This record gives sequence, structure tokens and C-alpha cells, in this order.
Amino acid sequence: MLSLIFLGTSAARPTVERSVSSIAITRDGETLLFDCGEGTQRQMMRHGVGFSLSEIFFTHFHADHYLGVIGLIRTLALQGRTEPMVCYGPPGAKRVLGPAINLGFERPTFPIRVRELKPGDRLVREEYAIEVIAVEHGGAAVGYALREHERLGRFNPERASELGVPEGPLWGKLHRGESVSLPDGRVIGPEDLVGPGRPGRLIVLSGDTKPCESVVAAAFGADLLVHDATFGDDEKDRARETDHSTAVEAAQVALAARVKRLVLTHFSARYSSSAKVLVEQARSVFSNVVAAKDGLEIAVPFVEEGPATQPLEQ
Repeated sequence: MLSLIFLGTSAARPTVERSVSSIAITRDGETLLFDCGEGTQRQMMRHGVGFSLSEIFFTHFHADHYLGVIGLIRTLALQGRTEPMVCYGPPGAKRVLGPAINLGFERPTFPIRVRELKPGDRLVREEYAIEVIAVEHGGAAVGYALREHERLGRFNPERASELGVPEGPLWGKLHRGESVSLPDGRVIGPEDLVGPGRPGRLIVLSGDTKPCESVVAAAFGADLLVHDATFGDDEKDRARETDHSTAVEAAQVALAARVKRLVLTHFSARYSSSAKVLVEQARSVFSNVVAAKDGLEIAVPFVEEGPATQPLEQ
């Protein structure tokens, strides 16, 4: 199971309807937090995101993207946490996060390591990698992609039975691409039993950015792109001045990258109660788009499982 939960979807400041930036990605029981704006810990409790996470990824260090880490770390310390945590961010992370961590609690009860990342860095895990993306938002800022590794091809159990391969460990070896020997002396290879490798899923989070080719390249063919859409078309000059994107520009990135779905987020306060106008503008360019709202959960299925069923309201 791979899904995103939007904990904060407002830009710059919280509103009655929206908290500031934070997104949780959950994958097979693991939780990764991307940005931690003011009030994120309460949003986690409100929307069912557990505190068992061990990594936080920051896109940049404008206040609306990181101030919530102070309260979150204090709460974890008061709960007696002992497991280590790693906070990742672009250059400057150690300078900014060090004081913030110590401000929340004189001495955290658990080790916290801050690691600085730059575009092009990859954190490789057993089944996926976190890739750091170049974006255009003033100074040091990055985006992130979660890219799953290629999966094994489909195994054909009917054909295996026809060839007399007993179900059990030999099936596993064949599925992993190994040949096996049968008691009658025959050697069975995987070529007739295992299909071609299948792609993993790809989620891209732009963070704050104006439209740029680096996000298009990183998101090419993505299952889901979450993109800055701070302003509507009537404020495209303001978007350009502040290194943000309009909804139409986000849709143009999605179209160029040939992504399957686009989620707009990081809305100016003027769109707090409804981002319907932004969705309408984006759909003039790219059809499969929704506006995020606090608490929205979006599942990302494998391609062969069929399309997701989140409604296209707003």
C-alpha cells in the first residue's frame, strides 16, 4: 500500500480551513514526512498519521515549511521516544534545524541527525529510492521523488505445474531468475515461467517552485505529481515574482512530464475555502487533476491494479 496524506495545504500562513505545508507518505507500514509546517503534529493526530516515523524531509527553510518540527520533537521527547530520527534538507539544514531542535526541548531524549542533501543525491532503500530534485524557488530549495525499484515479472504457476516443478522453494528461485534442477535430471530455467520486469511506482513532490524543466524530467511518467499551485492565472506576475507556480503552470508541467495524475497544493489564502477555480484553470491543460485539502488521502496503485478512484470534485 502506497498513499499520501495531505496534512497542510496552505501557502505562507495557516487559515481556518488549511494548515501550512506537510505531506505524509505511507508505504507498507513505513511513514515518511515531507515538510513540517506549524501545527503538523496536531494534523498528524487529527488525520491518523502515527508518530512512529524516523525520517523528515524538508524542501526548504521558509517558516511555513519547518516551524512545526519544534513542537513535534518536543512531543516525541515527552512521550519518551528513544529511537533515532534523521532530518534531511538542502544546504543550510544544519544551521537552521540545529537550533530549532534544541529550542523544542533542552535535550531531546533520542538522537537526531541532520543531513544536508543536494539535487542529484539518492537515498537507496531495499525497495525504493528517494531522489533529490532541483527546483527554482530562490535560494536553497529542493523537491523529492519516491521511485520504487523495478519489480519481478509475473510468475506463471500453471506453466510451472505443467513442467512438473513442485510448488514451494523452487518456485521462489525461478521467480528470482534462477534455474532449478528437478529429481529427474531436468534443468528448468525462468525464461518460460517469468514475465518481463514491471516498473515500480513514482511519486514526485515539487515543493515550492516556479515551473522548471528539472521537475518535468524528474516526474516523467510519474504515477502522481504534487505541484506548487499557489496562485491563479490572474496572479501569474505575482507567481513569477515570488518563485511560485500558477495552477495552469503546474498543469503544463504535468502535461510535459506525461504524468498520470496531478495534485495541486500550497494555495494562497485567497483560495483557502475553495480551490475550485484553480482546478478549472488547470483542467484546461491537463484533465486528471485535483486540489489537495487537509486530510485528503490519495492511494497510488500499481498500473495493473487499475486507476485510483479518488473523486474529481472541487
